[in-house]
This record gives sequence, C-alpha cells and structure tokens, in this order.
Amino acid sequence: MIALIQRVKRASVTVEGEVVGKIDQGLLVLLGVEREDNAEKLAKLATKVINYRVFGDDNGKMNLNLSQVGGKLLVVSQFTLAADTAKGLRPSFSCAATPEQAKQLYLDFVAFCRQQGIETQTGQFAADMQVELLNDGPVTFNLQV
Repeated sequence: MIALIQRVKRASVTVEGEVVGKIDQGLLVLLGVEREDNAEKLAKLATKVINYRVFGDDNGKMNLNLSQVGGKLLVVSQFTLAADTAKGLRPSFSCAATPEQAKQLYLDFVAFCRQQGIETQTGQFAADMQVELLNDGPVTFNLQV
C-alpha cells in the first residue's frame, strides 16, 4: 500500500464539475493499493500518515503531526501509484489490486482515519477527478508499507 502525501494549505477534488471533497490545512493523500495489501497494512499505513511529523513547530522544524495542528485529510484513490515502471516506456499494473479489492481497502482506509478522529474528505473512487492543491513547502513524501 502506497500513500503519496502532500502538505497543503488547501486542496479539493472535482468530479464532473462538482466539488466532492475539500480541505484547508492538512494532507492530500494519493492512495495506491497493491494486490498483496490487507487490513494490517492499511492500519499501519493510515497510522503512519496520521502521525507523520511534517508540520512546522514554533522553531520551524517538522515536528508536528496532523492532529497537533488540527489538520484534515483529503484521500484520493490513485491507481497509477501501483505501477511498475522499472522496464520499458509503458507502465505495468500487474502489482495493482483488483478494482474490487482496491475500492474496499480505500473505503476502509478512510473509515480508519475517521475513527481516529481525523476529519477526512475523499475523492470518488475510479472517477475522472480533477485535483487542485496549494502545496505547502512544497512538502511531499512517499510512504509505503
């Protein structure tokens, strides 16, 4: 399971001209699900995302996590993160989860984050989405479990 996280001042997701998810300060999470992913990996990655210290403290050091700054999450399914790009000029998606498995783990990831008390907005699974963000920093990390 892969989470590309971006610290944002604001972010939103639009589907067919309608905003379906929107946050102010927090993290935009692009979530990729692979075939071998399961509930254990999901919990580990979600916990890491929520607790990852990427927000500045009073000294400007990245020592604070999402909860400590009152930040929010915007979680967007991102199938292409599961691509194998090691060979050739066309990505392979043989490691990607099936759409059914990916959708369930995506929904479970969102539910887990909400259960931890984090305000969590979403995109729309498998939709053609337009994602807008104001990256703060820029600060971007690729987290994998």
